[in-house]
Amino acid sequence: MDVDNGTYRRLYELVKDKDYFIITTNVDHQFQKAGFDKKRLFYTQGDYGLFQCGEPCCQETWDNEEIIIPMLDMQDDMKIPTEFIPKCPHCGKPMTMNLRADDKFVQDTSWYKAAERYENFLRTRKNQHILFMELGVGYNTPVIIKYPFWQMTSENPDAVYVCVNYGEAFCPEQIARQSVCINGNISEVLKNMKETEYRL
Repeated sequence: MDVDNGTYRRLYELVKDKDYFIITTNVDHQFQKAGFDKKRLFYTQGDYGLFQCGEPCCQETWDNEEIIIPMLDMQDDMKIPTEFIPKCPHCGKPMTMNLRADDKFVQDTSWYKAAERYENFLRTRKNQHILFMELGVGYNTPVIIKYPFWQMTSENPDAVYVCVNYGEAFCPEQIARQSVCINGNISEVLKNMKETEYRL
């Protein structure tokens, strides 16, 4: 299901020709649907586009689109026939979404490869002119994006930190001179950037 109101696509149009990398705690699969290169994405908390064993009996995930579409067609009153419940191909137990909700979250080979690509991206651009653009990150899991962005900005005088967040646009005083904090709706901010032909 496409739930993008245009925000992901606007972001893609702004960065598609740039040397970018996306780290996200979103699990809605919308970055890929908007056109972002999968090899430039790191879904740290999982991906609704993947199934994993609910046990889990293995550290594997499976693309689920071909399973989900028939389920949508067969659902009635938010229920599906029992035979449509996806089963793990290894142990036969019900599968579930690949979502970090408890200690059963599967970090498969692709997850580790994405983490490695992200770390390599940061390592090979260390001390270069770089933009750390944080969009809508709250304080549920600030250690994944927010705090590292602050630290990397403080360690690099050529870095710029941008925070777009309605009601929570903030940066530490230590990096204030290198920062732009915009208290606003992300979709509207990106729309205005596109309309004014702002260049990142």
